[in-house]
Amino acid sequence: MGFLTDDDREKLTPSELLPYETPIPTQVVSSDEFYPYPQTEQQRELQARLLTLADDLAKKQGISRRRFFQTAAGMAASYVAMNQTFGQFFDATPAEAATPAMADERADALKDQFIMDMHTHFLRDDTRITNFVAMRSAVGKAGWNKDLSGKEQTIDDLKYDNYIKEVFLDSDSKIVLISSAPSDIEQDWFLTNEQMAAARDKVNKRFGSRRLFSHAIFTPGQPGWLEKVDAALELKPESMKGYTIGDNTHKETSRYPWRLDDEKVAYKGYEKFVKAGIKNVCVHKGLFAPPLDRQFPNLRGFVDASDVGQAAKDWPQLNFIIYHGAYRHVGGDPKVALAEFERTGRISWVSDLADIPATYNVNNVYADVGQLFAMSLIAAPKVTAAMMGEMIKKMGVDRVCWGTDAVWTGSPQWQIEGLRRFEIPEDMQKQYGFAPLGAADGPVKSAIFGGNNARLYNIEPKKAGLELKNDKLAALKAEYDKAGREPSNLRYGYVAEPITDFSVFG
Repeated sequence: MGFLTDDDREKLTPSELLPYETPIPTQVVSSDEFYPYPQTEQQRELQARLLTLADDLAKKQGISRRRFFQTAAGMAASYVAMNQTFGQFFDATPAEAATPAMADERADALKDQFIMDMHTHFLRDDTRITNFVAMRSAVGKAGWNKDLSGKEQTIDDLKYDNYIKEVFLDSDSKIVLISSAPSDIEQDWFLTNEQMAAARDKVNKRFGSRRLFSHAIFTPGQPGWLEKVDAALELKPESMKGYTIGDNTHKETSRYPWRLDDEKVAYKGYEKFVKAGIKNVCVHKGLFAPPLDRQFPNLRGFVDASDVGQAAKDWPQLNFIIYHGAYRHVGGDPKVALAEFERTGRISWVSDLADIPATYNVNNVYADVGQLFAMSLIAAPKVTAAMMGEMIKKMGVDRVCWGTDAVWTGSPQWQIEGLRRFEIPEDMQKQYGFAPLGAADGPVKSAIFGGNNARLYNIEPKKAGLELKNDKLAALKAEYDKAGREPSNLRYGYVAEPITDFSVFG
């Protein structure tokens, strides 16, 4: 079940079967929301450099390559290889990669950084989207992961417990939000609103603190959707979330796409949100590369950012948080996005979103980086620099928010490290008037990592940080770190094998 057809999956490889468990992905991984573009020449170069570097350093440190990749030094080596491949975008040195004590010292100095990741996922226990379970069984039988061999795999193995490990234990995230995706077929929602609320309550009760927030999904146009909004609001969600594409899981049969600025439909939901005291409306946008225009022409008018500005102007009581920053090119050729920027100084539809505050004179539109950051960083860091620079320049650093779309892309730690180390090159700063991102714990990155989401969700970072240091999760994480962290470095989805026929991408 999902956007990828059985035919598509035959051509793809489960990402858990990749032979190299590198700290960062070395090619695009699809979460079943888009067809992944095959590994590019530069990504193959990155992978080769990283493996060579890791083999050398692991041997000198007397450990296996796999174990090296699980260390702070292994993470540093990944970004050293990124610099060698793409140019100097990351604060990472060969000395840090070669010196475990130096890498550990840096990681320890940043581990208490306040990070709110308000864009994460796992699947319901009774999901019909069972391809993830089949993937884990294949991984175990192939011997790639000893923990998966010798036992039958179920959805439980992948979802809740794995989510807790990878999001809370294997990353520096402090507070996260569990999200979902709707479908016209009720059983194919990632999680129901009730399941998200139950997961939130279960986690927070288990750890004795407010670690997990939850969305409630709203589906304008679906039969009985307003009554379902009433039921969802009874669950006391921290924010609402919608997909203007309608059914993102089954794009081919999506029956109820909608627009944010539809006064006769969506606005009826906003009235209920405001009355219930909900301020944050999160909206999936983008992830619709140009070839999909031809495949799903009926959906094209619902997936860009053209409906955001008027809705924000009409509803100043609400904050419109646009997921993925409306980035169009996820799943497409990264060269297309790069060429677009170099030709026009803009990137679809991130630039359109960034223009909205000035065009509509509003201050309630935000960009959640989601797949915008995750996918562009490993494919074309110059595109990442352009988008981050553009959003900060036009929207303000106080309106760019952290979200990782984990666990589809594995533990969010590699993305956290990516932003901590990332810098917009000086030549781009001068040419386009972009501000530097600065230090890993400087004001710009601290705002993006946690400050902006904290303000949106009424959290006081210093107070919350002190409270979370003393909860049960903090104690569990301390034990986990002391025993020797073992991140899996797995991602969950599909990758494309190298191909010569690119017609599938148009």
